[in-house]
Amino acid sequence: MALIFDIKRYAINDGPGIRTTLFMKGCPLSCVWCHNPEGLSSRKQKLYTRKKCIGCRTCVEACPQKALTWTAGGIVTDPSLCDLCGICAEVCPAWAMEISGTEYSIDYLMKEIEKETVFMDRSEGGVTFCGGEPLLHPEMLLELLRRCGELGIHRAVDTTLFARPEIVREVMEHSELFLVDLKQMDTIKHKLYCGVPNELILSNLRMIAEVGHEFRIRIPLIEGINADEENIVRSAAFLSSLPWKHRTVNILLYHDIGKNKHEKLGTVYNPDRYPMATPSEETVQRYTELFNRYGIEVVTGG
Repeated sequence: MALIFDIKRYAINDGPGIRTTLFMKGCPLSCVWCHNPEGLSSRKQKLYTRKKCIGCRTCVEACPQKALTWTAGGIVTDPSLCDLCGICAEVCPAWAMEISGTEYSIDYLMKEIEKETVFMDRSEGGVTFCGGEPLLHPEMLLELLRRCGELGIHRAVDTTLFARPEIVREVMEHSELFLVDLKQMDTIKHKLYCGVPNELILSNLRMIAEVGHEFRIRIPLIEGINADEENIVRSAAFLSSLPWKHRTVNILLYHDIGKNKHEKLGTVYNPDRYPMATPSEETVQRYTELFNRYGIEVVTGG
């Protein structure tokens, strides 16, 4: 069974063409700006949107564990009683309650993927496995990749590359494309902002480049985190040293959409309050020119 927190159809930013993207729960990184915090945990989670709640108390009455209480601040869940059965989400008339994470069989997911093959074929699209981190679930991921391959479906894996090299190699054999974020070149800063050092990530990236596997690089550009000249120069120098045909970097401008999701989860966005901001147009242009000097094209967004 696969624990999936979203299935996105008609996706156009997760690889070439029109795609179906499967979001798997669980991630070894904990980036302070993460815009999919519901993908960090490998377990089911409950999300509650206070502004949607109409105070009808239907969920309180329906909860078999008596884990919910109505307060002036909205519904409060006692985590020691809640077993994430999902009944509260099922009965909520305002969709204020959600359960993040649904178990699906491989067969079910393949049927969902196959429904979209007509759009994939016409647009030269395919399926993308995302997260979280899909490489945390190698057996399930490889089975899905193999079965998609048997149908001739283009397969992309959106990954942090924080995984054992042998897993990366095997996934390479059953996929056409890796989508990789390059977050921070300094390993100490990478651990500070992302929870893990970056040596394994950079080593795996060099490995897939030397094998000749196709990959695309995206840089989430964030003032206060990595939008400084030293980091960009190091990023450009590293990428230009790889045997890499595509030689294009997608710069993704910082946004704080993850803040609202943290509120729904009852967790805290950027708990250490690191200063983060969207870089200016001048900053983006300056770094675009810098990458260009290293022979690397830059695309903003996507």
